[in-house]
Amino acid sequence: MSSPSQRRGTGLLLALLAFAQFISAIDYNIVYVALPEIGREVGFDAQNLQWVVSGYAVAFGGFLLLGGRAADLLGHRRMFTTALSLYGLASLAGGLISEPGLLVAARAVQGLGGALLLPATLSLIATTFQEGAARNRALAIWGGAGAVGLALGSLLGGILTNYLGWESVFFVNVPLALGAAAAAFSVIPKDAPRERGRTFDLTGALTATIGFSALVFGIVQGPAAGWGSAETLVALLGGALFIGLFLIVESRTAHPLMPLRLFGNRSLVAAMGITFVFMGTFGAQYYFFTVYLQNVLHYSALTTGLAFLPSALVGMVGTKLSEKLLGKVGPRTTIITGLLVGAAGMAVLALGMSPNGGYPALLPGVILLSLGQGLAWTAMFVAATSGVDASHQGIASAMASTTQQIGSAVGLAILVAVANSGVHTSTGAALVPGLRTAGFTAGALTLLGVAIALTLRRPGTTPPAPTATKTTQRSEAGISA
Repeated sequence: MSSPSQRRGTGLLLALLAFAQFISAIDYNIVYVALPEIGREVGFDAQNLQWVVSGYAVAFGGFLLLGGRAADLLGHRRMFTTALSLYGLASLAGGLISEPGLLVAARAVQGLGGALLLPATLSLIATTFQEGAARNRALAIWGGAGAVGLALGSLLGGILTNYLGWESVFFVNVPLALGAAAAAFSVIPKDAPRERGRTFDLTGALTATIGFSALVFGIVQGPAAGWGSAETLVALLGGALFIGLFLIVESRTAHPLMPLRLFGNRSLVAAMGITFVFMGTFGAQYYFFTVYLQNVLHYSALTTGLAFLPSALVGMVGTKLSEKLLGKVGPRTTIITGLLVGAAGMAVLALGMSPNGGYPALLPGVILLSLGQGLAWTAMFVAATSGVDASHQGIASAMASTTQQIGSAVGLAILVAVANSGVHTSTGAALVPGLRTAGFTAGALTLLGVAIALTLRRPGTTPPAPTATKTTQRSEAGISA
């Protein structure tokens, strides 16, 4: 039984990890609300403005596997503090920059910080809290902080942009990130000495980073440049080539960046598919909700931010319910419930959109969507960390997070194409049919996640006992037998 001092220590650690997730989540949405002013003040044209968001996404998605392995090999505290320091300094640079290319570069460095931060955070949770109720509760608190950050990011973005200008949405991250990095030295235990004999797999790191960065770049650039354009095709084909090379390297090296035997963990593989679908559907709703409020209902940045408050509150409720459901019915049923509730929310939200509608018509959809998001989010990462050895928690978390980021890019590209099909304006009532179709499409695509979740084992079922040889192989891969 843990002592009061030990409980205080783990409580402070969890609070810091939740705060780090809060910072990252705030930044995801805070920039959306400020985009129109950034475009006007910095000098982006309509085609290139998306790179304020996409620059972050490309770096985040491309460097996640590298970040996950770095957390496992170099130390969780070391990577946690490095990531937050990068995040804070890049945010400072972003607020001081007034040139489009340099601002996108600052956003890319923020993305690199995020790619190092997420695996380190999830690794610390997975290695500090025992699998089961304790880890479920920790992930629920972590997920709840993210849900609040996503919604409050929109509100804070509206307030700051309205009163202090677009630069303030970058400056606000600086004291938060650097303060959290400083606090980590007294809250997170010192990293153990590096284990001898485990190398970094530089070839795997390079091919993975180039491959996934190019793939995400091609996906986010496709809608603007055209899917048949040379730059899109080169990025997509080059990304696929380097990812193929990466897999070949991983199959032949003694100390792989991403041990391929981790794919023998059924729960992790399912979680990777679910995070892909989740972010491609749920994640895109913030974009379309913002477009509808600002470009159809002509809400100001501040009013748009306020409109996200119910989402924050319901998201917190969802993560708390997720913790309770996980203890009673396990990840499988919790994820399926969250996805179905969220899919219904997407359809109801789409029905609530009309040329002359008001905010009350949107609330039922917002509530269902946010509730489903809170339920599924925590359970996805419980599934991703289940049965993975402590020495591989960083890379396992990164694997699920990489599919999450790629899913976000793919889903948004598909749904934006659906929403803009046949539309030749960026504002007004003409946008509504496309936005509604995108909402219905997202709801339907969410059912793919339900199908994947059905492959997860029910609570109380165990896989067949492995042979001695398989047990040894699984142990080497970091999977609990």
